[in-house]
Amino acid sequence: MKLVYVFDAYCGWSHGFSGTLREVASRHPGLPVEVLSGGLFTGRRRVPIREFGYIQGANAKIAELTGAEFGQAYEELLADGSFVMDSEAAARGFAALRQVAPDRAAELATALQSAFYVDGHSLSEAATYRTVAQAAGLDADAVVAAFEAPDAQAVVRADFRRAAELGVTGYPTLLAGDGGGDSVAPLAYGHATADEVDERLAAH
Repeated sequence: MKLVYVFDAYCGWSHGFSGTLREVASRHPGLPVEVLSGGLFTGRRRVPIREFGYIQGANAKIAELTGAEFGQAYEELLADGSFVMDSEAAARGFAALRQVAPDRAAELATALQSAFYVDGHSLSEAATYRTVAQAAGLDADAVVAAFEAPDAQAVVRADFRRAAELGVTGYPTLLAGDGGGDSVAPLAYGHATADEVDERLAAH
C-alpha cells in the first residue's frame, strides 16, 4: 500500500493540511507517499490575488481549524493584492524538488507551502526553489536546473493528468493506493486529523 497526496502549493487548505501530512508520514515511516500537484490557479484563474475576495475569510477558518501559520510577509502580499498565483509554475517547482529528492516529496510539499504562506515567496521564482532546496540540504543548482528545464512543463501536465485520472476534483486529497495500479480509496479531503486518517487507513 502507499499514500497518494494531491495538493496545490497555492491552496490554503493544502497548507492547513501540512501538519496532518507530516504527522501521518511520521507515524508510518515505511509507507511510500506519492505527491502530485493539482492545477488550482491556471488559465483564466491566473489573476491578481485581489480577485479572490474569499481568501482572507478562508485563511482565518483554516488557521482556526488546523493551527496553520500565515506569516506577515504573506499577509502583506495579500494586502497589496497584485500578486498572481500561477499553479503551473508552482507545480514545475515542486516537480524539480521531487526529482532531486523523491523520497522526501511529502516533506518538500509542506516546505514549499511554508515558503509562500509564511515567508511570502513567489512560487514562480527560481530563487524560491534555491532557498527551499538549501534549507532542506539538497543540491540547489540541480533543483533550479530542473525548474528551468525545457521539459519541465511536460512533468506538470503529467501530474495534472494523473490527478484527474484518480478522480481528484479538489485539494488537498489524500488517498490510499494499492501500490500497483490506480485502485485508490479516499482518506481525507480538505481537512482531517492524523487520527482520522489513521482510522480510515486501518479500515482500508
